Amino acid sequence: MFDQIKDFINPSKNPDLTQAQEYQRKHLPTLWLLGKTGAGKSSFIQAVTGDSSIEVGNGFAPCTMTAMSYEFPQIKPVMRFLDTRGLGEADYDPKEDLEEIGQAGNALVVVMKVDEPEQSAVLTALKQIKKQKKIKHLLLVHAAVLSSNETDRARQIQFNINQVETVWGKGLESVAVDFETDDLSNNSGSVYNYDVLLEKLTNILPVIGMMVVDKEHSTQEEANFDQVENEVLWYAGSAAASDLIPGVGLVSVPAIQAKMLHSLANQYGVEWNKRVFSELIGTLGSSFALQYGMKLGTRQLIKLIPVYGQTVGAVAAAAMSFGTSYGLGRAACFYFYHKNKGEEVSEKEMQKIYKESLKKGKAASGYEEN
Repeated sequence: MFDQIKDFINPSKNPDLTQAQEYQRKHLPTLWLLGKTGAGKSSFIQAVTGDSSIEVGNGFAPCTMTAMSYEFPQIKPVMRFLDTRGLGEADYDPKEDLEEIGQAGNALVVVMKVDEPEQSAVLTALKQIKKQKKIKHLLLVHAAVLSSNETDRARQIQFNINQVETVWGKGLESVAVDFETDDLSNNSGSVYNYDVLLEKLTNILPVIGMMVVDKEHSTQEEANFDQVENEVLWYAGSAAASDLIPGVGLVSVPAIQAKMLHSLANQYGVEWNKRVFSELIGTLGSSFALQYGMKLGTRQLIKLIPVYGQTVGAVAAAAMSFGTSYGLGRAACFYFYHKNKGEEVSEKEMQKIYKESLKKGKAASGYEEN
């Protein structure tokens, strides 16, 4: 079984993975932004990605008649933003935008300037989206809140909450932010309530909390991993996407993971070969190899069950493939970091990192398990 796992993860010839990667790109976890022109949608994307050059027309690409998309990162994207245009048009139909969003964990972000109570175009669009019953998560972002004094701000925020709840229902999540402030007291730069914004976004789209670079780190190893984490997430997304294509996962998941390990080893200055691979898998323990092979095969068999396997089985397989790929990538980076320094790592520590990261990856995959 151990030799079979080595063949799985380090194949002599990688199959063509273009199909899985194209599928992934079409089904990236998506934040759908709704808001009037000037509400602060571009500033919102800048705040989340840390890319101050983002604006409509720079990095955005048309994807429907009424929407523009921005993939992040631009190379090996992990997620994307969908910005709906022309909300003031009476005949706006969200059907095409809903179809474009795809199936992987998606959420709706409504951006309203706190001092602009006239939101009829946004509310009309929300009514149509609500009728489709495809979007589960909504976050209301109150923008430019520092432009009002505290008394007015509280009243304005509550007014907009009431407007949206009338359409969407009670109990929605909201956050008050300002993208233009001189407060440099934290790593958010000039965004008021940045940490709260990220927390709320992570609750509705978990991958965001993992891809944000400006995190605090207790060790240099963690800081180094933060620099390559988006790449690990991209490979995990490719592996998950391949499980949603019938008959592909059994071949492509190990091949994708092999490419990931090879790339990560190079970035850590470690020569990738069979000896290093054997050492890496050895630190994860013999039970890892056995469980890996059994789980991979079982997930693919479940997918072959008519109807059930093509829906529930495929989604469960995608969540697990995302988790195992992220877990393997995280553990590998820990191993490569210490190997580059000539330091030994313990099986106990490696297994702990893998198991915790697998769980974290599954939660962030955007796929619900049944």
